Amino acid sequence: MTERVFDFHAGTLPLLVSIPHLGRIIPDSLKSQYTHIAHTVVDTDWHLDRLYDFARRAGASVLSARVSRYVIDLNRPPSGESLYPGQTTTGLCPTETFRGEPLYRDGATPTAEETQARLAMYHQPYHAKLRAELDALKAKRGAVLLWEAHSIASVLPRLFDGKLPDLNLGTNSEQSCDPAVLRAGTATLESQSVETPYTWVANGRFKGGYITRQYGEPNKGVHAIQLEMCQSTYMNETAPFDYRPDLAEKVEGVVERMVMAAVDAVRALPR
Repeated sequence: MTERVFDFHAGTLPLLVSIPHLGRIIPDSLKSQYTHIAHTVVDTDWHLDRLYDFARRAGASVLSARVSRYVIDLNRPPSGESLYPGQTTTGLCPTETFRGEPLYRDGATPTAEETQARLAMYHQPYHAKLRAELDALKAKRGAVLLWEAHSIASVLPRLFDGKLPDLNLGTNSEQSCDPAVLRAGTATLESQSVETPYTWVANGRFKGGYITRQYGEPNKGVHAIQLEMCQSTYMNETAPFDYRPDLAEKVEGVVERMVMAAVDAVRALPR
């Protein structure tokens, strides 16, 4: 393997922040297969390592992808089955952008054999590390919060109608974490200041992807929440996708309060 699959920072809190769509690398061996638009990696969850740096500083473990979701989507099941039946979405090895633009040159889409190779090379190592860290934190702390960090353009007509709420929480329809943990997070949103009134929803269009659904087992001490943020809350949504500190400073405080309230709720649960 020539590319490092992920970056990892070990922490001490009962908190693991996973950022599976942060990566922008398309390996050199695959670049010729892709279209020009693919090389812009437009559907990256831009700058989330910077936005979530508060978690690392507070003592969270942080796992983030280096390889682009256009190579393989780490938040899709290995089987490739859709998590949102009947709705438009992208697959395990996506062939289109969120806007429907082709990612591969004619005749260059990955074969079944290549998909299996990408699973082994990129998907499995990320998930092995994720599982190992969850197990380690649970063993030390008794319970752990898995926070799935995502972001997306605020308007994508192919995927959803109108503008997405600013902050979209998903817990697999309340199955991936204890209700008290989600309530602790949403309570911070209900008490937002007038100066930073972000719109939000829980278990709306985005209920949590494969990672949230696969690893969230509240009865076993693993509580998983996905946050899909509108990129308009912290960056420019058009190329070159600049980070906007003036915007990010405001939303980062809201996200930090939400995450840390959820951590406190996990700690307070009866063992």
